[in-house]
Amino acid sequence: MNIVSQIISSYSNNKSLYLGEKVTITEHMIQTAMLAEINNCSSDLVCSSLLHDYGHFILDNPDNLVVNKKDGRHEDIGYNFLKKHFIKNVVEPIKYHVKAKKYLARDNKYYQGLSDASKVSLKLQGGIFNDKDAKEFEKNEFFNNSIKLRKFDDNAKKVGLKIKSINEYRSLLISKLI
Repeated sequence: MNIVSQIISSYSNNKSLYLGEKVTITEHMIQTAMLAEINNCSSDLVCSSLLHDYGHFILDNPDNLVVNKKDGRHEDIGYNFLKKHFIKNVVEPIKYHVKAKKYLARDNKYYQGLSDASKVSLKLQGGIFNDKDAKEFEKNEFFNNSIKLRKFDDNAKKVGLKIKSINEYRSLLISKLI
């Protein structure tokens, strides 16, 4: 099975809720991609948005990690898997989308807007960035796209939203392969 078929199969077969949210991981990632599309983002960022939490599909039981108060480092697992198949402009924002949350959470209004599940995962992921870490992150080449991805991620948890089929993203996925 090629990588695009494998990804589509993972999305199609996923029925697990997204770590304390009321949508599945698949629904969440497709909603994230749809937000990137609505906001006229580049096709690279739409693809990043679609794949940003793919690491949760690779982890054995992501919900169990949260119950045991452990960070599964899904961003690293997803990045390390996907970088073998997709271009840098797609995978780098995936690698940094958790850091983007840690950066944005320095703003209390942003932090208060996070879902309860996202606040729990933020704590497990090391908490809010200090000023030194924030300044360092701002220098990252993929800072802006990581921030955009994060904001789409935070808003992609709508129950009952009509979403696209993962199959509608097949040509996008193929176009971003290395």
